[in-house]
Amino acid sequence: MSKTRKTKKSTSFMKNVLMLMIAQVLIKILGFVYRLVIINIDGFGDIGNGYYSTGYQIYSLLLTLSSVGIPTVIAKLVSERVAIGDYKGAHTIFKTALKTFTGIGIIMSFGLFFGAKAIAINIINVEGVKYTLMVLAPAIMFVTAGSVLRGYFAGLGTMKPTSVTQTLEQFLNCLLTITFVYISIGQDTSIMAAAGNLSSTVAIIIAFIYIVIFYKKQRNEILEDCNNQTLETQNKTTKQILKTIFAISIPMTIGSLVAELNATIDTITVSNCIQRAFEGILTGGKEALELKAMELSGMISKVETIIRLPLAINAAFCTALVPAISGSIAKNDNATATKRLSFSLFLSIIIIAPCAVGIIALSEPILKTIYPNSYNGAGLLSITAISMTFVALSYVMNGGLYGLGKVHIPAIALTIGAAVKIVLNIILISNPKINIYGSPISSTICQMINFIICTYYLNKYIKFNINIKKNILKPVFSALIMGVIAYYIQYLLVNMLGNALSTLVAIFIGAVIYGILIVLTKTLNKDEFYMIPFGTKIYKILLRLKIYKEKS
Repeated sequence: MSKTRKTKKSTSFMKNVLMLMIAQVLIKILGFVYRLVIINIDGFGDIGNGYYSTGYQIYSLLLTLSSVGIPTVIAKLVSERVAIGDYKGAHTIFKTALKTFTGIGIIMSFGLFFGAKAIAINIINVEGVKYTLMVLAPAIMFVTAGSVLRGYFAGLGTMKPTSVTQTLEQFLNCLLTITFVYISIGQDTSIMAAAGNLSSTVAIIIAFIYIVIFYKKQRNEILEDCNNQTLETQNKTTKQILKTIFAISIPMTIGSLVAELNATIDTITVSNCIQRAFEGILTGGKEALELKAMELSGMISKVETIIRLPLAINAAFCTALVPAISGSIAKNDNATATKRLSFSLFLSIIIIAPCAVGIIALSEPILKTIYPNSYNGAGLLSITAISMTFVALSYVMNGGLYGLGKVHIPAIALTIGAAVKIVLNIILISNPKINIYGSPISSTICQMINFIICTYYLNKYIKFNINIKKNILKPVFSALIMGVIAYYIQYLLVNMLGNALSTLVAIFIGAVIYGILIVLTKTLNKDEFYMIPFGTKIYKILLRLKIYKEKS
């Protein structure tokens, strides 16, 4: 094995998680920035956001069919080969997958472009969405090919290509979205939304070029590992490799598809059910009903943009867990797999608990800060924060199940949850007294069902090392105290400092208080501090402060 490759393989599990977390935080911050700017542009607002997000959701659904889940599948299969020294087998899996899924992506791109008008009219019931679908169509083929490359490098033990390409893509997307929407000011709202989405396609193509260059730079080292391999490789045919890939990817893609369908269910049911709910109440006919549907769809999208930041942090665990657990299982190291899974779940609770409580406590001030010209939706944000907790913890459950090869379980769990969501959406959203609030209520129930099922089955294969008091009650207690303090700080300071500054001060002080409470309640022990990046230094400082004591 080359020295460079050995260095990369020594990258720790938590370092990969940290790398992904940093990338995801940057991505979501950039996402905040451009959504904040374009929603506050005259002529865009919630209606423009409705067109923007509705079209993007249909694109995401087709993207799921062609590529979502593929990085995870490739990472799993490659890491299993690399764990036993079969670099030739890993590279063969990569080459076969690249050809296959690039072809699928091309078919999907053409299908979306030429079917845009039919989808907009017959499914969304809003013709203006077709422009967004058409500008996004070419992106699918590039995302699909790039997903295989990211999965390959994840299986080799480095998350750098994933982190860099995602960050680069979002940076360009942020810059170009604002530019394109400003250029289109004065056009119809649907055209402005399409102009904003065009930036996604351009950014994706540039990010794809980067990862291809990265692969070419690493190619000689990869081939060197293959040529120096002493293990006799498995001589599988292309058909056998594809059979293995699809045996895992189909259930996993179904799971991802159902997860995407949950959002698509909102896209379709919100548009149609809102029009049904307000029919006879609103004046202005079909056009007024369409605009109302797009306005409320925009509110949902606006709320989801906020909760994506904490969810992105937790998603890093799922991405890093799959190759880590797969590699451990391939070497029959069940103890390491159990340790990583249990700690990932514990750390997810520590992260998501304060995020959820903080969002609920400061929902209205947060919306007023981010969207000063369009801040409706505080109630939606509070309910969605509850759903967010189950989604975040499900990421860890899914990562564990995928790593163990039990890829069908998340798909089944999400399918059951989605079925419940469809029924509840139709019943609740169509009721004019509940209307748009039916969406986050049904989402919360859907994600709760998904989490319970996945947790039950994963616990049958890997026993969690979770202490209820230490790992759950202590973080939740600290988060609740933090939420109360943050709420009253913002309430007391808002008249003196204004909404934006008082909210930022409340969030900062709340975060500090939560950190202090986590330390004072000794939620993390020495071994757990040592598992997190920079944890060793933090623990030594706590020892000097005599908050922690070394056991003799």
